[in-house]
Formats: sequence, structure tokens, C-alpha cells
Amino acid sequence: MSRHGILLALAAGALVLSAPLAARAPETRAAVKAQKPTLGTFGIDLAGMDTAVAPGDDFNGYVNGQYVRKLEIPADKASFGMFHVLHDLSQERTKGIVEAAAAAKGARKGSEAQKVGDFYSSFMDEATIEKKGLAPLKTHLDAIAAIKDPQGLALAFGKAMRQGMDLPVGMSPMQDLKNPAIYSVYVGQGGLGMPDRDYYDVKIEKFKEIRTKYQAHLAAMLKLAGLPDAEARAKAVYDLETKIAASHWTKVQSRQVDKLYNPCKVDELDAKYPGVDWKTLLASVGVASQKELVVTTPSAIEGAARLMASEPLAVWKDYLTVHTLKGAAAFLPKAFVEENFAFNGKVLMGQPEMQPRWKRGVDMTTAVLGEAVGKLYVAKYFPPEAKKQADALVQNLIAAFDQHLANLPWMDAKTKAEARTKLAKFTPKIGYPSKWRDYSRFRVERGDALGNAMRAADFEYQRNLDKIGKPIDRSEWGMTPMTVNAYANPLWNEIVFPAAILQAPFFDPKADPAVNYGAIGVVIGHELSHHFDDQGRKFDKDGKLSDWWTPEDVKRFTALTEKVVKQYADYEPLPGTKVNGELTLGENIADLAGLTMAYDAYHRSLKGKPAPVVGGFTGDQRFFMGFAQVWRTKYRDAALLNQLQNDPHTPGHFRPAVVRNLDAWYEAFGVKPGQKLYLAPADRIKVW
Repeated sequence: MSRHGILLALAAGALVLSAPLAARAPETRAAVKAQKPTLGTFGIDLAGMDTAVAPGDDFNGYVNGQYVRKLEIPADKASFGMFHVLHDLSQERTKGIVEAAAAAKGARKGSEAQKVGDFYSSFMDEATIEKKGLAPLKTHLDAIAAIKDPQGLALAFGKAMRQGMDLPVGMSPMQDLKNPAIYSVYVGQGGLGMPDRDYYDVKIEKFKEIRTKYQAHLAAMLKLAGLPDAEARAKAVYDLETKIAASHWTKVQSRQVDKLYNPCKVDELDAKYPGVDWKTLLASVGVASQKELVVTTPSAIEGAARLMASEPLAVWKDYLTVHTLKGAAAFLPKAFVEENFAFNGKVLMGQPEMQPRWKRGVDMTTAVLGEAVGKLYVAKYFPPEAKKQADALVQNLIAAFDQHLANLPWMDAKTKAEARTKLAKFTPKIGYPSKWRDYSRFRVERGDALGNAMRAADFEYQRNLDKIGKPIDRSEWGMTPMTVNAYANPLWNEIVFPAAILQAPFFDPKADPAVNYGAIGVVIGHELSHHFDDQGRKFDKDGKLSDWWTPEDVKRFTALTEKVVKQYADYEPLPGTKVNGELTLGENIADLAGLTMAYDAYHRSLKGKPAPVVGGFTGDQRFFMGFAQVWRTKYRDAALLNQLQNDPHTPGHFRPAVVRNLDAWYEAFGVKPGQKLYLAPADRIKVW
């Protein structure tokens, strides 16, 4: 499994942060008008509202209706909203940085400038890529064709893992969940060419067309590689993946982090998971010296191991061939690029057009050399003052959360004290890393696009492998400064907000404080609360997976979260497909908690004074409008179906509905019984 596979099962990313709110006194109407925020006169795009919609019937429609109605999703996107607006801005800015590096003369060989420039320029050199054809991949394809026995298959699996391929038996080092002072090697499920096990289930009718088109896609990739009998071989690979999927854990099962920790002695692997040449596989991956592994999905690994022994070797070879082609497609000739997009972009996401090559090149370069590019990005686009303001805002939200914990009626006093200690030990990371990544061992050659990508994958794998036996490096980041997102890492008891998310509409230093609290303030509270959601709560103040809540606390908390599951499971973004309340539980708890904490933090910032009326709206109205404005989003149907099936986040246009749980929202907008979002006071969910 990928290094971040477990983190994604329990930690969240989706929202973000920016600058000052905490220390700012209430502003007068004149002061606000004297400034020029990015949106409107005080931070809200009033022209994007639809005031014909009653807030109590559709709060998202009220705040965002006109904007979304007029919004056309760009042809190279599957959905579009505020995150995409900022991502496009980040891409444009990063483009200038990488193109300057590519055009520079005389960069020292081995320097970061040389690596950034040559990686980008090599990807952009389509003529050379076309001329080389499949030649750069020939050695790898020939090695697969030469596999003659189970030992050779295990050896090939190990090599593919080091190249970043997602395999039925995946392996990667990561911090130990129950001993946060060390790194362990984890083994987990993978190996599917479609997003999830359910896509292979013939009983799920809505994926029937996708299944048919996926088989055609596999055949097309094999044909492009010049292999005979492509349709029959593609069908055999598809059937193999269907068998792999049958033993996969579901997305909901994989969220239960305590179930993902299953240590297994290396000398017991053959007995517990027969069918794999474990000795060869561990040696090929580079972890032969390990005495113990942590298996995350035991039944899935057992099923995959059994298939490695029972299924024909020829089918496994075709499986590795087609997945090697798919993994390398972005760096291969145009025919491979277009075929890969035809399925992954058009079929799975409903995206009509591929992104321009320069955008793909920027994304590829930042994925590989993100912190080398990030140094230049931060120096140009993230002033030190923004970081100071963001730090202050985070501390204000922590104080709000602490106050809620102190007064929480349903939590035992001992657990409450431990929770407050955990909160006090949080590490906020704002903008960019304190220590930049070392790329000195990564070699980049101009004109060798695929070779650069493969060396990048091996470099990253070895970088993580080298952590084993060494102290935990808590300065490391899981996102680049150019990323428009944020995340919570329960293993390190930290929240992380990259520089690119610290701008309007999430934060605008010239906007009204109420709007900022509703936008970035909620994001901060959202990420903080992930450490106490249904999975984050299972980690103690030191990031250790442990049972530190009393059984009574767990019971009372579960009773509350079951209400959250039920509330969201009633939402139906697509006809016949509702939100999975269990899959999205952590994110929905975080939205509710973030909104609650940010609202209280906003009112504390007023220091007992009444909020001014700005633009005809009260402070509370502007707070809730600032929150909803962040979620201006429009989806293509295929992309929305994909998100509902696979993503732990509720679709963006349904997220503003969480306001229906806060009494203050009802008072701010005069919401009455009979309106669609109205909940009786007793039915409004209050977790934190």
C-alpha cells in the first residue's frame, strides 16, 4: 500500500488556512469600505447570491445560486469550484518558476535548478518522446516477459513496488501506529485498475458501462504495445482484478484504523499468507532484514496471496505488463496518453478534454520536486507576515476548542483532561516546511522523460526506506507549499496548512473578520477536530494508537455520531445515489466541529462589543455566508458518482447544509419550521 494509505483512512485533508483574525478588533463599516477585498466590498460576492431562495430551504443556493447557475465547468476539469480557482492560480505561478528553470543556461549539474528545469523540459519535449516510442520501457517489459516461476513473479512485484505501482500486495515503511517513535513496514491491499472493489461487482448496475469500457481500455493498451490477442488477454486481466477485488476491504472498513494494525512475524508469513514467495519479495523491496511487518488488511492479503499461486503465470505477466503501461502512460507517446485519458478522464470523471500539457508538466514536476519548487514559490508568493497572522489565527481556534472541551457535558472528567492535554500539544505547520527536502540523490537527465519519472519513484521509495531504524523526522510535510488543501496527521498530532490555501476566498486580510472566520476559521477548526473525530480520537497526545477514552465516553460519542451518519445519509446528490454517511463521517464531524469552534472564536474576537452591520448583513449572517461561499462547486455527473463512491468528503454543494445544526444560524436568517433545512432544536446535532 502507498505510504499515505493508512493516513488517508483516518486523517483528513480538505479545506485550508490563511491569515489574521484572532487579534483583530471589530471593524467599523467605514473601515471595511475603505479596503478592497478580493470579493465584493467586504469579502462576499453578492452578485453570486440568489436572494430569491430562502436560506432555510437551500442555504447553498441562497449564498451561491447565481454563481453556480452561470458557472461552466472548464472542458479540462471534471468539477469546478473555489479550490479549483486557487489551484489554477497556483499552477500559473508555478509554471513561471519551472519554465524559468527550464530556460536557464548553465545551471550546475546536480543542482535543484537543473533538476527542476530538466524534468519539466523533458516532459514537455513531445517530439523526443514520440521518437523514442516504447524503447525507454523495453527493459522493464522484457523483464516481465521473462518471468518463468513464482520466484520471478515475486521479484517483479518488488521491482514494480519500487516504481510506485499499486499492487495486490503493497508494501511501504511508515510510522508505527502503536509505537510512534519508530518506523515499521506495512503490507496492505491494492492492485485494482478501477477506483474501488464495488466497480467490479456485477450486482451494482450503475457501474456496468464502466466495467465494459475498462476491459476495452485494457485491450487498447495492450494493442498499443503491439501484443497479440489483446481482447482475450485483457479479459483475463480483468477477471483477475475482479478476483482481487472480491477480497478487498470496503472503504468504510478501511476507515477503522484500529483494525488496520495487525503485526505479523516475517517467519510466519508463509503460513498465514501462503502463495507468495515472501523471502524473494522482501529482498526485492529492500526490507529483508525486517523481523516483523504490520498487515493492514489481512483477509485481502490472504486472498491476493492465494491468487498469486492459483492464477496462471501468463495472466499475472499480462497484468504487470498492462499496469506498467498505464503507470508510464503520461511519459509515453501521444497514443498512450490519449488512451489513458479516454478511460481515466472521460469515462471515470466525465471530463471532455485533457489538461494542456504545460499544466500536466507543472503537476508532474511539483509531484516529484515539490519542495525544490516550493522554496521559490514561498519566497515569491508567501510573505512572512502572512505566516505570522496564520499562526495567531490557529492559536485562537485552539483556544476555542479547548474551551469547548472544558465545558463538554458528555465526556468524563479524566478523558476530558487527557483530551485538553492532547490539544495543548498540537503542532501547527503553516505555509512551508522548516527544513527542506534533500534531492541530491535524485538524478535528472534532460531528454529522458520516462527515465526521470522512474528514477523519481525509486528515489522516493528509497527515501522512505532509509527512515527505518532512524529517529522520526517530524519536520516532514505531506503536501507542497503550492497545494491548495490542508490536512491533519494524528500520528504526529499536527495540522498542516500549505501557503497556497492561505488566500481568498479562504482568507483575505482586507475582508470583514466575520467572513474570514466563517471561511478559514472553519477550516482550521475542521482540521483541529479531526484529531477527535471517530478515528482521530483513537490516537493519544503522543500520536499513539491507544484506547484512552472510557467505555462510557465511547458509547455517548457513538450515539452522537450515529446521528451524523443518519443526517448525511439522507442527502441524494444523484438520483438513486446518496451520501455514504459512514464513509464521510470523519469529514462531516469535522465540518460541524469547525463551524462551531469558528463561530465561538469570532464572537470572542468581538470582546463583548456588538458586530457592525456591513453591507446590510449582521455579523452572524456574514460569518455563515463566508462559510458557504467556500463551497461554490459544480460537478459533472461521472465525477460526482466517483466522489460519492470513493471520497470520504461529502460533495461540496451539500456541505453548507451543516449550518442547520447551529442555533445561531436559525436566529441569523429567521429560519422557520416547515422550511427544508429546518430541524427541531432537539434534532440539531452538537458533538463538540
